Amino acid sequence: MCSPFQQNAFHSLKNCLILNPTIGKKVFMVRINISVLFLFLLFAAGISAQQNPGAKSISLANADVALSSDAFSLFTNPSGLAQMNWIEGGIFYSPSPFGVKELSNAFFAAAIPTAYGSFGLGVTTYGFELYKENKFVLSYANRYAKNFFYGVALSLNHLSIKNYGEDNAFTFALGALYYISSDLRFAFAADNLNKATWGNEKNQIPTVYRSGISYDVLQNVSLNVAVESEVGFNPSLQCGINYDINEYFSLRSGFSNEPTKYSAGFGVQYSQFEIDYAIFTHQELGLTHQFTVMLGLESLENRTDKIRKYLGF
Repeated sequence: MCSPFQQNAFHSLKNCLILNPTIGKKVFMVRINISVLFLFLLFAAGISAQQNPGAKSISLANADVALSSDAFSLFTNPSGLAQMNWIEGGIFYSPSPFGVKELSNAFFAAAIPTAYGSFGLGVTTYGFELYKENKFVLSYANRYAKNFFYGVALSLNHLSIKNYGEDNAFTFALGALYYISSDLRFAFAADNLNKATWGNEKNQIPTVYRSGISYDVLQNVSLNVAVESEVGFNPSLQCGINYDINEYFSLRSGFSNEPTKYSAGFGVQYSQFEIDYAIFTHQELGLTHQFTVMLGLESLENRTDKIRKYLGF
């Protein structure tokens, strides 16, 4: 979530790039006004805080904390990994958020179920040569009784700012998922519970709490509602609907406030592959696009039915 101050910082940088098209990238990097760069770095912290990976999740306005049914769950609700009994991995890429390629970000996630629980591995990268954030995530999830799932994640966060140095910080996350019935789920997740930060400044790494429900209105239609609360910001209400037209194709749409965002997307599943696309519009920053490619060691068709069958519902 971005404050108005951070949004103004973004517009300052975007105008520099758009209104001066004849300035080459290397020249721009040398001549960039220090005050604009400072504002941009503040904005960068804000946008990374709001960016949950996975085109499927984004097309649902990130309302899927209680759905959490693919490898990217390790970033938002690690307990969801325990719902899957197959190995899969995926790459998420956003090439030019809001039309600025310097804000590009990429994520990798893998889910590995074992007899001792499900393990997840994640890597993220965000930014460009002047400002770069990287994260390495290791997670674990398991099932308790029939209806309850829990998960934890440990992340190593690395920040590098050219000419200003770099820093590392460990963050801890946890999540829980409970099946109230076979078609109704409730979930809770929290990120950066230890309130780690960069340097001596407080709240530089967001502490975020999420809770929500997911209801299968029909066997192939799920309605998702969540509330996300980041420390220092107003809570955001998120709503999303997922419609599996058939075993190969899905449509998705979502809405959230604080800030106001509308999203949509689709997924194509065939054999061991899944490709997801999402687009969302921000009330101040405009449109942006994201892509995810998933690969499983077995067929990814009928993901929802595969999970129901594995869980015994």
